[in-house]
Amino acid sequence: MLNIIPIKKSTLWLSAFTFIGLQGCGGGGEGNDEVMTQTVAQTQLDGIISSLNLAVDPTAGRTIPNINDPLPQLGKKLFFSKSLSGDLDVACASCHHPMLGGADALSMPIGVNAVQPQVMGAGRVDGDDLPDVPRNSPTIFNVALWDTSLFWDSRVESLGKESAQNGAASGISTPDSGFGVADANAGSNLVTAQARFPVTSVEEMKDSTFESGETNASIRDHLAARIGDFGEGAGELATNDWLSAFQTAFNSSASANTLITFDNIALAIAEYQRSMIFVNSPWQNYLDGDSAALSDDAIDGAILFFTSAAENGGGCVNCHSGSLFSDGQQHTVGFPQIGPGKGVGDDDDFGRELITGDTDDRYRFRTPSLLNVAVTAPYGHSGAYASLNDVMRHYNNPRNTVDDFFDDDEMCDLDQFENVSGCTSLYPDARQNSFRALNKLDDEQDDGTSLFQNVGLNGNERNRLEAFLNALTDPCVTDRNCMLPWMADEVADNPDDQALIATDINGVNL
Repeated sequence: MLNIIPIKKSTLWLSAFTFIGLQGCGGGGEGNDEVMTQTVAQTQLDGIISSLNLAVDPTAGRTIPNINDPLPQLGKKLFFSKSLSGDLDVACASCHHPMLGGADALSMPIGVNAVQPQVMGAGRVDGDDLPDVPRNSPTIFNVALWDTSLFWDSRVESLGKESAQNGAASGISTPDSGFGVADANAGSNLVTAQARFPVTSVEEMKDSTFESGETNASIRDHLAARIGDFGEGAGELATNDWLSAFQTAFNSSASANTLITFDNIALAIAEYQRSMIFVNSPWQNYLDGDSAALSDDAIDGAILFFTSAAENGGGCVNCHSGSLFSDGQQHTVGFPQIGPGKGVGDDDDFGRELITGDTDDRYRFRTPSLLNVAVTAPYGHSGAYASLNDVMRHYNNPRNTVDDFFDDDEMCDLDQFENVSGCTSLYPDARQNSFRALNKLDDEQDDGTSLFQNVGLNGNERNRLEAFLNALTDPCVTDRNCMLPWMADEVADNPDDQALIATDINGVNL
């Protein structure tokens, strides 16, 4: 059980005024009053940090690849290559771009059949302007820090969940093996296991015509043969220099048939993704001893974040705990259920239940990390909330916020839907499905199984909390020069003339 520090706002401000009064008796003046107020807040925050043991290096004990090493470099080439999609029109980077927060800046991804395959972010559409992928793209930043599971429904899951292992210390269950069963082909960690699945998704990368009706293994084997220019994939790429890239990465002179397997493809992609560690945030700098790293508002916001709702805080740490700011578990939070849904009819998405088969898991989704959260909007499993303030208003009063979402047609204000004809009638069951999720949340709160605490933060408090959340973002991720090592070069990283060099809707390179 988390040891959440109970700090009442009245206590915080009483302490501050006590210090101000003492300073005033000494003739310190107004400027010193402000300094002393913030000194009290820092003392409060430092006590929380000590109690929760937060002053740690998020990468401690982990083996993190270096992007400049040969294997991550091969992974970068593969990650940006459209050759891993059935119809050669989408790459891994199409939904997870380094300059879009490791995601795509859309509520829900546009995978195959994009009208302009090179366009990412607002303006990326397919033929009917609607997304076919039902869930928001999670960021790939810091994916090497996950020890529990990946995907919104945790369908790739470490069976042992050992700390600092990224799933490497025990079996990993995947959709191929089924829930709770170790997949013998999962690979060496959670990220390698995850890299095996987007290429098998009809909506994400495979499309409906490539290897239609075939098994996941057949799909992967065909793609490896395409990259390796052998067997059924021979000649599918007009330009193919992949063998030398694999030989360099694996320091091997083996033939394509031996070296270019999907296991090795997934491993290289995973090592590229695992190298994307961006944790040098103002918050981390503060933990490392830089007392000036956080603004006054961010310090106050941190206190709200780590203080329970019962003590007039945000209670955010209940689920967003540890250095990853996620407990790695699945929870019902009742965000709006928009989009095409996930295979249960009426555009609904049952979340974790689709993996476990347990109705108690309906509408539960994995807690996302908050690291770099300032660049990963829109938020939620369906990307329904465009801003952090929207999310915080939801936690104040989820039922009213969702009601407003549909009353005010807020879905049609999202970048992805604002220009779609007939937007207000796109998903007629969305409101009903959303309130089913809210009813489930109510039941869990009533029976004491929910960690969700309705909060009562006012606008100023939400602003301070947002200042703290913004302080969880590494400045590197907004600096293109800093991100260049993870960006494919059109010449150096293009063994097949299929590299995705992404642009925005105006043709400007990302």
